[in-house]
Amino acid sequence: MRSGGQLLVESLVALGATKSFGVPGESFLAVLDALHDTKGRLDFINCRNEGGAGFMAAAWGKLTGQPGIAFVTRGPGVTNASIGVHTAMQDSAPMLLFVGQVGTDMKGREAFQEIDYRAVFGTMAKWAVEIDQVARIPEILARAWKTATIGRPGPVVIALPEDMLTALTDAAPLTHAPEMPEPEASAAALAKTRATLTAAKRPVILYGGCNWTPAGRAALQRFAESSDIPVVSVFRYLDQYDNTSPTFCGEAGVGMVPSVRKLIGQADVILAINNRFGENSTDGYTLIDVPMPKQRLIHVHGSDLEIGKIYQPELGIQAGPNAFAKALAETPVAGGWGAWRVEGRAAYEKGFDLPDLPSPVDMGRVMAHLRAVLPEDVILANGAGNFAVWPNKFFAFGPKARLLAPQSGAMGYGVPAAIAAKLADPSRTVVCFAGDGDFQMTSQELATAAQAGAQPIILILNNGIYGTIRAHQERHYPTRVSGTDMANPDFAALARAYGFHGERVEATADFAAAFARALASKTGAVLDLNISAEALTPRQSLSQMRAAALAAKE
Repeated sequence: MRSGGQLLVESLVALGATKSFGVPGESFLAVLDALHDTKGRLDFINCRNEGGAGFMAAAWGKLTGQPGIAFVTRGPGVTNASIGVHTAMQDSAPMLLFVGQVGTDMKGREAFQEIDYRAVFGTMAKWAVEIDQVARIPEILARAWKTATIGRPGPVVIALPEDMLTALTDAAPLTHAPEMPEPEASAAALAKTRATLTAAKRPVILYGGCNWTPAGRAALQRFAESSDIPVVSVFRYLDQYDNTSPTFCGEAGVGMVPSVRKLIGQADVILAINNRFGENSTDGYTLIDVPMPKQRLIHVHGSDLEIGKIYQPELGIQAGPNAFAKALAETPVAGGWGAWRVEGRAAYEKGFDLPDLPSPVDMGRVMAHLRAVLPEDVILANGAGNFAVWPNKFFAFGPKARLLAPQSGAMGYGVPAAIAAKLADPSRTVVCFAGDGDFQMTSQELATAAQAGAQPIILILNNGIYGTIRAHQERHYPTRVSGTDMANPDFAALARAYGFHGERVEATADFAAAFARALASKTGAVLDLNISAEALTPRQSLSQMRAAALAAKE
């Protein structure tokens, strides 16, 4: 006989879970008791806020392709964690969020911290379910694991009534994770794809999603290079294709550069693989007409629900990205679009050229140094803000490098994501980019990192403002600054208080030595970079924004 908590934990171990994140709560004490017996196999990472735990689980899923696991308590706990659910959904990242629930005998009475999880999370997650019978834990957990990982991956929320977790059962735990091969494209669909591309004058491959394998990425690169077709990433998925390839032409996302806008807008054939058509990757749904694109669109996705959801393709193919890329790579295509690809690549490479920035620490020069010294398997992480342009637009991700960045634009994601990455693979260098406002959303998770033995390097781009909102203010309400200035603590001292190496970097010339010390630190490091608010974007200062807005008003 086992308790529900033991049955759940033993089943998670069988499925392959090795880490879980959360904040302890009395509603799932039986689970915490069961986790006492799985240390070293399935560990519970004690976080400082459920939002941080949700971010860590979402980042784990995005990095590994296996569901990130989080445990939180009911009511306030799960509402804090909801930011991780929303982030995992928009990222198409697999995640399981387990939530303690009131006892089954109290449901529907608005008991202490009671929430109807199906109602609250029904539109935020792929599936929201409650397990009311202890013997059904293996059945529902197996379905939840499958739901989180197949088709378009995403989060599943599972409510666990307290009395169900303490009840005893003779039900057997799961014994293994099922093998779920990706759906494959038919020979006819592959033939039409090749025929459509061959007839093109300006083709482009647009890809996205986190569930690529190294073999799948390599196959896509072989096809693109042998066919000489330009490749563009959707928002914040640059790392799923080798940016050093001559076919890689940039990212379609926030701050989309004109060359990428041209590639998508002027393409006559778009081969879209594994991406959902989000607002940021379509420039507000303007680059491709809704619902009937002027471009010939081939949309390949593992989920039939994504094909035709917004844009009606000429050819829709339900297939996994890796299986499709492998089959496509067997026979490349040829056409007269070589100059089209060369133009796109040249514009991408030119984008790394920057003028000197009006800031004590010049991030253009910082990024040039990081491109030179970071290992090829580095993991970069960031939250949301104007600062995110640096890891997203000024770093070239090779085939082994990874990026953890939220498509949802969630501030505070970077620090927990970096911690999760360091726990997933302690041998890799993990660097988090954080704005001063972004960092303070989840800075308390430095305590989680210190306790769990995770040692990321965190670069705080400290300009004393909420930069993204300030940029909008200067463009739309010039000189009328409201609510965007910040008085910040001594970040280096705060880092040292958490047991990290911490120092302030006052000038560009000081960065290289400071970063070397950060790399050498065995405790992880926080570098507080002195960034001027004037250097709000790489190519336009705050004063220039304001002057342009005032001139437009006049």
